[in-house]
Amino acid sequence: MADRPTRNLHVGAPYRADEARYIDTPYRRSGRTGLKLPAISLGLWQNFGDESPLATQRAILRTAFDHGVTHFDLANNYGPPPGSAEKNFGRIFAEDFRPYRDELIISTKAGYDMWPGPYGEWGSRKYLLASLDASLDRMGLDYVDIFYSHRFDPDTPLEETMGALDTAVRSGRALYAGISSYSPERTREAAAIMRELGTPLAIHQPSYSMFNRWIEAGLTEACADEGLGIIAFSPLAQGLLTNKYLGGVPDDSRAARGGSFSPSLVTQDVVDRLKALAGVAESRGQTLAQLALSWALRDERVTSVLIGARTVGQLDDSLGALDRLDFSDDELAEIDRHAVEAGLNIWARSSDA
Repeated sequence: MADRPTRNLHVGAPYRADEARYIDTPYRRSGRTGLKLPAISLGLWQNFGDESPLATQRAILRTAFDHGVTHFDLANNYGPPPGSAEKNFGRIFAEDFRPYRDELIISTKAGYDMWPGPYGEWGSRKYLLASLDASLDRMGLDYVDIFYSHRFDPDTPLEETMGALDTAVRSGRALYAGISSYSPERTREAAAIMRELGTPLAIHQPSYSMFNRWIEAGLTEACADEGLGIIAFSPLAQGLLTNKYLGGVPDDSRAARGGSFSPSLVTQDVVDRLKALAGVAESRGQTLAQLALSWALRDERVTSVLIGARTVGQLDDSLGALDRLDFSDDELAEIDRHAVEAGLNIWARSSDA
């Protein structure tokens, strides 16, 4: 699949989507909804702010869609600076993707710090709906396909937060509602509230990777019981589960740049485990990143995994995971020996509430 030539990298030329884009891409239904997502979706958390060349962003988005990646995931605070990923995406959407709007799933979220004052974060009705309106304006859209509560707010009644999601859908500003980083208990509570309101939750977006397996302790089961799909973010552990870190922390890595990924997390034990997992990947004819994505998709309850990409080459490598989604029992047992918690869940506070 990823070896198919991409002919839309001349970003100055008018864009025409590849006619073969749906031939090889698998899609999975999100829970008990009619919504299908590509097994691999593109997240714009990193690399789509003002620090990244717009031409590179455009090439990545074009390549993704040309390979059947119909889902682009954003949030109000993605950048840097906050809001710039939505603004940049909106510009590219207007110039390249508007004719394909009905083929796209575009999502955004609200929950983290976005503007000053008491109404610029968390889960109040005031914040969520104001943020959604601002996101639509930045992207130049009439609606998003999925609108998420980005994190659980312990100080706002859950009924208020879910009521805002219900309003977003009923007003036509969103087609589906979702939650992110909610605990199993809060997921069940939120799903019950939304069912009573008549707008069932469609999807949950938790962090999940070989080194961050918290959803296996109840959340996967809760989502299945409540009819929610799961779309896993950070399945490559912010790039750790790639060949890049097999020799430690390279100078051009995300860990070296700081921010959300501390270099202190790349311990010798982690490097040893990475090397062991890379050996499993090699035996399967995969890169370590491809193994990590295939592994996260091994459970059909995981609707999709969200990848980031700094280059078209990184995107192509990740899409190659779709060529090998099967696992033997021996392979899974060997992976389980090395795929252990590594202290990477920086979103645990929300899911512990």
